[in-house]
Amino acid sequence: MDYLQTKGRIFDIQRYSIHDGPGIRTIVFLKGCVLRCKWCCNPESQEYQIQTMMVQGKPKTIGRDVTVAEVMETVMKDQIYYQRSGGGLTLSGGESLCQAEFARDLLRAAKARGINTAMESMAGLPYEKVEMVLPYLDTYLMDIKHMNPLKHKEFTGKSNELMLENARKIAESGQTKLVIRVPVIPTFNDQPDEIRDIAWFADKLPGVDKIHLLPYHRLGQDKYDGLGRTYEMPDVLPPENEYMDMLKRVVEQNSKLTCQIGG
Repeated sequence: MDYLQTKGRIFDIQRYSIHDGPGIRTIVFLKGCVLRCKWCCNPESQEYQIQTMMVQGKPKTIGRDVTVAEVMETVMKDQIYYQRSGGGLTLSGGESLCQAEFARDLLRAAKARGINTAMESMAGLPYEKVEMVLPYLDTYLMDIKHMNPLKHKEFTGKSNELMLENARKIAESGQTKLVIRVPVIPTFNDQPDEIRDIAWFADKLPGVDKIHLLPYHRLGQDKYDGLGRTYEMPDVLPPENEYMDMLKRVVEQNSKLTCQIGG
């Protein structure tokens, strides 16, 4: 099975996660991203190259090259937990589609072992990249950050037309369960009309019945210092629980979608 020798670049593997897909999961974080979101909690994921980041005063190498077989050795350690919980493998990043061949072969290897698969992605690359992974993907966790292309570009570095077009194509393909996720970022997309507009869009996608609102947090802020970078949103505070509940009601009042906070 040649695909087990496909090489890719990762920066972390997180076991025993209860986020980013159903059940207990192992999350593999791939290097490289096409966006530069101002709030990104994994800035070490953005560059494909291997980097050095200062962590608690000590240099740490971020990024290593591995084969699919090597990653699967770690993934398979928790197979019994996947079976009991309905969990499995989730690919994250960065943007997994920046390494589409590696992502495809990781998902393929998991499916060959009867393991549930998920991928966290904003689908910001040509649809040909998306098509490569769909046959091996049970759940596509797709970020939709904003409906306004200008504001999207201001805060992420790129416009959103390709991502919205790909969301429609993924939904219409019927090949995977598509779940829409919205990182709720104060000053960017936390107004009721902005969340409403995303809900309207998601509600029209064939087969889509779930949307997750993910409240902004500052857990990755120290990483910017470690990389010698400036965090661009130092004065932005996470939204209050009551405010997130209000946005959840906005979604429910404007769509048929099942809405949850977090995910």
